Amino acid sequence: MRPASGQWDDLLARVASSLAIAAVGLGLMWAGGVWFLALCAAVAGVMVWELARMLGAERAALPLALVSGGAVFAAGFLPLSAALPLILLPALAGLPLLGTHRAVWAAFSFAILLAAFGLVVLREDHGFTWVAWLVCIVIASDVCGYFAGRLIGGPKFWPKVSPKKTWSGTVAGWIGAAGVGFAFMGATAAGPGIIGISIALAMAGQLGDIAESALKRKTGIKDSSNLIPGHGGLFDRFDALLSASVFLLVIGQIAGFPPGAAP
Repeated sequence: MRPASGQWDDLLARVASSLAIAAVGLGLMWAGGVWFLALCAAVAGVMVWELARMLGAERAALPLALVSGGAVFAAGFLPLSAALPLILLPALAGLPLLGTHRAVWAAFSFAILLAAFGLVVLREDHGFTWVAWLVCIVIASDVCGYFAGRLIGGPKFWPKVSPKKTWSGTVAGWIGAAGVGFAFMGATAAGPGIIGISIALAMAGQLGDIAESALKRKTGIKDSSNLIPGHGGLFDRFDALLSASVFLLVIGQIAGFPPGAAP
């Protein structure tokens, strides 16, 4: 089947902006410490700003973003018992500032801050390798899904919510994640179970992408912002990493680290 005209129009912008994001992100991930903490806090703050604007709270967007970014940054210097209330605070503080969609705000804002803080904890406790593993899963799933969806096409996954997402792209994302898991199994002490866990994280990331698509449909917004050429906003770019990070926080308590290692 011949590709439809214009379906690759955004490829150059997507690649260029992705490389720029990857360069900055990988550098700060490698540096760790306060540098990675600052990155996670900044990304959380911007995503909260985008979320508040999407939900119609333009006046409150900047204050909520500053509170959220500050909460993540401060939490990085505190014991867990003191950090957790800070992570919950912005979700509660925003409730009286939103006229509508309060439940949506509470769920998404809490997920954003929890994911950002989870990445900080993952980097501190388990090092660069396992943050890179999580990021590589999300990237592989996204890239494989993008190209498979456009080259293979086929039945749509959920046309009313995400009209471009296909079953071929979805399954290709699982295959890409499995490849990442296999590569890290060979490079680390992880057992074969890491492959299944990698696929599950890709699925969680896809659910996050769908959830954000549903939110945009609900609010009538195409992109969360226009900060990243070819991608929209940070929320559009990191929605999959957001949900994968939250899911990893849960299954990490069950699977342990290294992921999939034999008990």
